Amino acid sequence: MIDARTVVRRTMRVPLGDGKPGDGAGVARQMDAALVGMGFKASRELLEHIAGFEPRSAMDIAYPVVRAARELVGDNVPHNAYFIRFPKDVPDTVEFWVKCMRDALMPVPADGWVNLLELPTYGTYQHTYEELLAAHDELIPSVKDRVTVVHLGGTLAEESALLFQGLAASVTPLGEADLALLEELAGLTDELPQVMPVRENRAVVNSVRLAAGQPLVLVDTVTDVLRVACHASGGDVTLQERTKFRGFKRRERRVLMAALDDVIAADTGKLGDIARFAEPWKRLGERLHPHEYPQFPHAADVFAVARGERKVRSLAARAEHAYLTEGAVAAAAVLANAPGMLVRSMDRLLRETDPAQAKQVLDVVEKSIGAVSGRVLCSVRQHLANRATPDSARVFATRGRRAWVADDTRKPLSVNTINSAVAMVDAELLSRVPSYERIVVHPDVFDVAVPLSGKATEDGFAVLPRGTRTPVDGDVLRFFTYWRQRSERTDYDLSVLLLNKDFQYVGHVSWTNYDTDGAVYSGDITEAKDGATEFIDIELDAVSAKYIVPQVHIYSGESFEQVAESMFGWMTRERGQEGAPFEPRTVRTRSDMRGYGRVALPIVFGRDDDGEWTGTWTHLYQTGQLNFNRVEGAVSNSGRLARAVYERRYLTMSYLINLLTAKAGSVTVWEPGMRWDEPVVFIGMDRPEDLPECSTVFTRDRLNRLVPA
Repeated sequence: MIDARTVVRRTMRVPLGDGKPGDGAGVARQMDAALVGMGFKASRELLEHIAGFEPRSAMDIAYPVVRAARELVGDNVPHNAYFIRFPKDVPDTVEFWVKCMRDALMPVPADGWVNLLELPTYGTYQHTYEELLAAHDELIPSVKDRVTVVHLGGTLAEESALLFQGLAASVTPLGEADLALLEELAGLTDELPQVMPVRENRAVVNSVRLAAGQPLVLVDTVTDVLRVACHASGGDVTLQERTKFRGFKRRERRVLMAALDDVIAADTGKLGDIARFAEPWKRLGERLHPHEYPQFPHAADVFAVARGERKVRSLAARAEHAYLTEGAVAAAAVLANAPGMLVRSMDRLLRETDPAQAKQVLDVVEKSIGAVSGRVLCSVRQHLANRATPDSARVFATRGRRAWVADDTRKPLSVNTINSAVAMVDAELLSRVPSYERIVVHPDVFDVAVPLSGKATEDGFAVLPRGTRTPVDGDVLRFFTYWRQRSERTDYDLSVLLLNKDFQYVGHVSWTNYDTDGAVYSGDITEAKDGATEFIDIELDAVSAKYIVPQVHIYSGESFEQVAESMFGWMTRERGQEGAPFEPRTVRTRSDMRGYGRVALPIVFGRDDDGEWTGTWTHLYQTGQLNFNRVEGAVSNSGRLARAVYERRYLTMSYLINLLTAKAGSVTVWEPGMRWDEPVVFIGMDRPEDLPECSTVFTRDRLNRLVPA
């Protein structure tokens, strides 16, 4: 069973403790004080629960809560800064380099050469973390400091079961951390949800069943079986990366072969899916020994097709042939047998038709749309909202969040065609949303992008989906990045790119330029054996740029997915709050950096015409160079990528709430001090205190459950 710390990190709920009754009020107060120092607060029910145990038992409950809170905001590691008084007393860049060189050249090296990055006073901390803390005044509290409430939950077994059911039944793909948690939880229960809409989630659950010798469940395509085999071999369940299949036990081979046989016996047309992954199938066949299982003749056909011994045209190939020979309407008719593929291909089909043909294509789509997942429909709805005008650039991103941009050369769609498609999608989604009563919505949730995939985000604290606009409520914006190398000297560089209203370069701050236009850099750390942190301060009313693009560049060493730890976050402060460079209660969000690429672009900040700043989550990585990446070398690509993401119209929670409102008749917008006598359906970023029992709550970690199935 997972521990309480994992539950708290994932749900902000503390499992019920057990132990001897007694007076644990002192422990409860100490825990709450520790939480307040990190921007958290224990609910009244949680404090009362802990206070009812004797001190040792109370401490057993409180300790994982404090530890989880520290990990969430990144306070579990020391965050030192190169310049001890940062953001004060940061020297001029040239002045600092001259001083470092003077120190290195006394005496002059025998060979006359100086490696600037190996200067004795450069790149390593010149003081301890304790000395840094002593050099700073205490943080002055502000009413704008973040406060996140930690609630009391059910028993650990109940919380684990709820977590498993929620993850397994998710209607959107999970991120890497959640997939790992799902696998751990799947090994603790035999009680499965009735539906698991996302095939990757099914594969993770089924790989656990495979290891236990149990039959696979909810398998209806041959690719489902391939995903299970890949995940069971420690490979990529998304099938994007090559998997080296392990040897399978006899009972495991029998389970996989039986599942394949059942799929093909039910529909031989599923053999058309083999060609897409022919090479993995051939390699898997070498591990499964299909000739040893004559009782599964249909499964043997799978490997015959993979080896080319039997020819079967895929549905995609048939649709492409129809498209090239007969046109878009004929291709739509073929794709009607795969509704999801049809809807995802709708744009391509529509832009090659006249008005009469467009209506025919939409008629085919309308007949099949009921079988398309709500997540795909929401994705198409977002896509259609951006088709009236060409994009400044099209953004493409892999599942590992590596991004690139290209010119938008697509033929336009007519306004009438777009409106017809949008109306059809809206009507279908409206028919699927539940009819709730007493809906209460916190206003902060309206601008959150609909979470269509956990692959488009990172694990961490208060992390929101790509495209979400987050308001900035302080005078000073402070970025931080922390990394700890695993085995190789690793140098990450925090940088900020400053852009004007046209997303053109106006300046930057980094290890090559410490101070510019209201932005200050904390100093360069060039290795992280014991962990390293870099900061950048932005005085928002002093900076002249309209857009601020923080980035983390890998100058040398291990990649983001190789290092032991890596994170990015941002804080806000009022002017004059003082405090150490890292104060956990000022952390607004912290995200892991685990994407594929050498340059991380986690978020873009922009200023509107009224002077208000917001951050737009990007969660993207650029390929970059193998080594020596610098902000100056990525200005054009970074600016273009930032513009494309910032200007795109994302489907937000306001859209889904409007659908819920149309079904329910009305919703109530939450205001401080509200109380209810009956259970409500609450939708917001965090759960408020004093909700009635039996209320249904959708917070930031559960918003994807509002996506229609």
